[in-house]
Amino acid sequence: MLNGKVALVTGGSRGLGRADALALARAGADVVITDILVESDAGSAVRAEKYGPLNQVMQSTGVVFAEQTAAEIRAMGRRAAVFKMDVTDRAEVRQVVARVKEEFGAIHILVNNAATLDHVAQLENQKDDLWERDLLVNLTGTFNCCKAVWPYMKEQGWGRIVNTASVAGTMGGFGQASYATTKAGVLGLTKSLALEGARYNITVNAVVPGIINTEAFRTGNPKMNERMINRTAFRRPGEPEDVANAVVFLASDNAKYITGVALNVSGGIELFTF
Repeated sequence: MLNGKVALVTGGSRGLGRADALALARAGADVVITDILVESDAGSAVRAEKYGPLNQVMQSTGVVFAEQTAAEIRAMGRRAAVFKMDVTDRAEVRQVVARVKEEFGAIHILVNNAATLDHVAQLENQKDDLWERDLLVNLTGTFNCCKAVWPYMKEQGWGRIVNTASVAGTMGGFGQASYATTKAGVLGLTKSLALEGARYNITVNAVVPGIINTEAFRTGNPKMNERMINRTAFRRPGEPEDVANAVVFLASDNAKYITGVALNVSGGIELFTF
């Protein structure tokens, strides 16, 4: 479905981002993976420390697969590249996007997946610095990447942006004030850009994952994970590929008349279950 298209996936070293990158490649796209963590980059440990304990755990335990994912994509016969990129650094985002345009010839698809999700505390214990970090990464980072690719998509008269939100943004999350707020903001950004992009044949949509069986989920408290799973209609977590399949659909011409939607991939967690 995506032959001849070039996709850029942020936060693609593991979890949903890795699954998105592989699914886009299987659908025919060439894929560029960006992340603050890259296996061969000696500075990954420093950046992991800057962005919190979850990144530190993933970096220290080797749960970083950006270059491995690119190799798997090349084995499919697609082009692939990996760039270290911090979505909060506007200059770096612009530089990477310009380099992708130069080396790959176009940027047709942007999947905004990079995010933080390890700030869990009730309001009085929410840390001010982590609130600011979450806003910068999850919301402003998404804005930065959209803004950087926008001129190229306008010029070519075709674009697909898929933002990764969360059911925390649609339902709220106990102890997740910063995360839920940023993901709700992503949905507002999605709808606003959908209105602006329509005249240039740019669609902007969001996937809204629920409880997904990623590496990050598996680091969580088992009892809390079980409680969340039992909130879903299916009584089981989804797999990263479930979200990735929705991303591929929204990136394809099969979704050419769909824009501004928030597509739940949540196993019915938002339904009244008992």
